[in-house]
Amino acid sequence: MYLKVVRFARLELWIDSVARRGPEAMAVDEWLLSVARRPVLRVYAWEGTWGSIGYFGSLESAKRSLPGLDWVRRWTGGGTVDHRDDWTYTLVVPAGHGWCGLRGAESYQVIHAALVDALQGEGIDACLAGPDGQTGSALCFQNPVGHDVVDAAGVKLAGAGQRRTRAGLLHQGSVAARLDSVKSSGRARGLANRLADGWSEVRCEPDEALIEALVSARYGSSAWTDGRRGASAVTPVAAG
Repeated sequence: MYLKVVRFARLELWIDSVARRGPEAMAVDEWLLSVARRPVLRVYAWEGTWGSIGYFGSLESAKRSLPGLDWVRRWTGGGTVDHRDDWTYTLVVPAGHGWCGLRGAESYQVIHAALVDALQGEGIDACLAGPDGQTGSALCFQNPVGHDVVDAAGVKLAGAGQRRTRAGLLHQGSVAARLDSVKSSGRARGLANRLADGWSEVRCEPDEALIEALVSARYGSSAWTDGRRGASAVTPVAAG
């Protein structure tokens, strides 16, 4: 059952035209969380053959399941995702916004309810998974969990991971099957329509110095990727 629909009053949509390698892609998301003044939906593509694992995921297990990929560890939870053939988005909600007061399962459900509506608008048979669909697989698209997006047969179409910090909420999501740039932009706008009463497209310019620092200290370091996270920490720069 869906929660009562919760919508943003205003949203910024960033259709990021720069395809990035895994560490840079994750660093941009963290940077965005540190500077956003209002909710931002970012849609982006990957450069190369990347997979990502959740904060608590096993790199060795991911390598066995999907050999031959380059790997990056996300700051959010969730399972193992093959980004060679997906549609990837991030939603950032700054601290103080009402959505940050929702429990994790609630915000997950609200966002995925909007995504279901957007996918249905494309003619895709999508719905929310029930609370008991978990299979135990570490591979994200083989393991629907409560409020993931599935088709009528229960096959998982979309999943996500979240993280809450003093800066706000970071939601990193993936939908099965890559889209061309025109269809990707159309889906991005369709999702923005379902998330907010009003939205505008923006072009963000990431702070390259901070991106490099995050890549060096966190997402590009072997300690972080291998799971030895205590060896690599960096504090995001607050918005100025």
